[in-house]
Amino acid sequence: MQFLYFDPGLGAMIAQAAVAIVAAVVLFSKTAMYKIKSMLGLFKDNNDFYDSIDKIEEKEKDKENDKPESNS
Repeated sequence: MQFLYFDPGLGAMIAQAAVAIVAAVVLFSKTAMYKIKSMLGLFKDNNDFYDSIDKIEEKEKDKENDKPESNS
């Protein structure tokens, strides 16, 4: 009976391929599930809590820029 020779480089390549396959399956399934849920209307829209803070800061900057400068 003949045995295959596995050197460390081949073992690392096999391990890397296995990790890449697992990552690809996970990412593909997440994307597919997101698309399916959005088509069926089951997806909950996550509101950005920081969006309102950004709008408030923009309004404050606009108010500061709109103030007339007094040249004394």
